[in-house]
Amino acid sequence: MNEIQRLRAAVSPLLAWYNQNKRTLPWRGAFDPYRVWVSEIMLQQTRVEAVKEYYLRFMARFPTAKALAEADVEEVLKAWEGLGYYSRARNLHKAAQIIAEHGFPNTFEGVRALPGVGDYTAGAICSIAYSLPCPAVDGNVLRVLTRLLASGENIDAPETKANFASRLREVYPAEAGDFCQALMELGAIVCVPNGAPLCGECPWQNLCLARESETQENYPVRAEKRARKIERKKALVLFYGEEFALVKREDKGLLAGMWQFPFIEDGAENYGEVVVEKRAKHIFTHVEWHMTGYLVRAREKFPQFVWASAEKIAESYAIPSAFKVFLPWITRKVN
Repeated sequence: MNEIQRLRAAVSPLLAWYNQNKRTLPWRGAFDPYRVWVSEIMLQQTRVEAVKEYYLRFMARFPTAKALAEADVEEVLKAWEGLGYYSRARNLHKAAQIIAEHGFPNTFEGVRALPGVGDYTAGAICSIAYSLPCPAVDGNVLRVLTRLLASGENIDAPETKANFASRLREVYPAEAGDFCQALMELGAIVCVPNGAPLCGECPWQNLCLARESETQENYPVRAEKRARKIERKKALVLFYGEEFALVKREDKGLLAGMWQFPFIEDGAENYGEVVVEKRAKHIFTHVEWHMTGYLVRAREKFPQFVWASAEKIAESYAIPSAFKVFLPWITRKVN
């Protein structure tokens, strides 16, 4: 049996398994491309459990592309607060303005051209919303397929995704949306990472070459990870009366355009009385911030900062998760 034959043989048992075992998720069963698009963007690099409540709140606030397009970007970022990778929210807002004017595109090329949409997301939207045979290949799908085929291809190499998408395109069934989601589901709840797949529950246990040779832990093959860059930061939680100092990050790079407590180069005591300090760490994909936070009673209302009450911050300012460890200070002022 060659690779395409094995993939073709895998379709029917996977669909049968999916129909019996798929999880109930808020976005499942929605074929409106807008709803599929929002869910797929939220699910990029974010756990399903973390997305559920965000998705429901986001759809309640922005039920259509028009509603999203007409909202202020700061409101969109506030609704996204805590999900991370905030460029996703900015791109959603930009794309919504295109969709509101021209309608949601119904081809792979049209969907792919939307801001923030890559090959995987375009494939998922087209297969789920339009039943088009457009493969959606991400790390989870690559893990499942490299185990099925016992493939030694490096999944971090750009050409690997394209190679597997090409193979899948040859075997996509009429139930394109179910097949796309079934591949994702299998990787999420059965063919899990870290060398611990639940092979006894897998619909492919009689087809999987990695299981046959008991080498599941060898797949997928990945490039060696580079060590994260460590950056040391001093974060100033500065209060004057009932207001706190904020600054807006530049509109490019990490956490572009987000609000944060100021980073400082000099001593916190230069700004007033240090009430308490705390150390914290936040991990991004390629960078670690090792932060020391200082709660400081300001000696004056420094004009270089934007000042807002705790209530106003909670209502209007999206604060990235990196700074959430310091947020209790703005309500209690001690910890």
